[in-house]
Amino acid sequence: MDSSSLRERQKERRRARIYNVALELFKRSGFQATTATDIAKASNVSRGTFFNYYPYKEAVLLDYGSEVMDRLRDQAEARLSEGTPPLAVLYEIWDQLAEENGRERDLFPPLAYEVMNPNPERARTAYQALPLSKVIELILRPLHQAGQIRTDMSLQRISNLIADTYLMVALRWSAYGTDRTLQEETRLALNLLLEGALRREPTGRTS
Repeated sequence: MDSSSLRERQKERRRARIYNVALELFKRSGFQATTATDIAKASNVSRGTFFNYYPYKEAVLLDYGSEVMDRLRDQAEARLSEGTPPLAVLYEIWDQLAEENGRERDLFPPLAYEVMNPNPERARTAYQALPLSKVIELILRPLHQAGQIRTDMSLQRISNLIADTYLMVALRWSAYGTDRTLQEETRLALNLLLEGALRREPTGRTS
């Protein structure tokens, strides 16, 4: 192994150590209470080294969110290839994401806020790291190709709106909570998106 390859592997191991230590501290002490100095000290690196790998503390959460999205995308692809109906896959993925975010309730708000960061570069980075809309688009594409989805909006826009709805419902739940679980709240929102808010009268008449 040449020296450049060895350095790259050392950097990868150091980044992985910083990432794992940071997540452990976030879960144990809370995201807001954990500082970059805390993470660096627990990782046995300098504060400057931490910032070489993560330019801001929230960037650690983007790696975490990206891992979650990768798992969901892989599962969606596998379930679709098995012949599972797309809407069933969407609900499965939706529930799993809600379960993950509900379990790590303290991590979701700062992660979600990154997507809405007033700094456009940070917001763009977060959006690229958390491609929920792309996962939804993948799931809905077979329905779109079969003509089972409305055509006055693009599939991309529909997927973006569904992803944005999840973001806002989960963020409100994380901040304020309700008597329902996050899975129940997000399912209500998804049902509303897919079925619409207007009451439908029966089309047939009975004598």
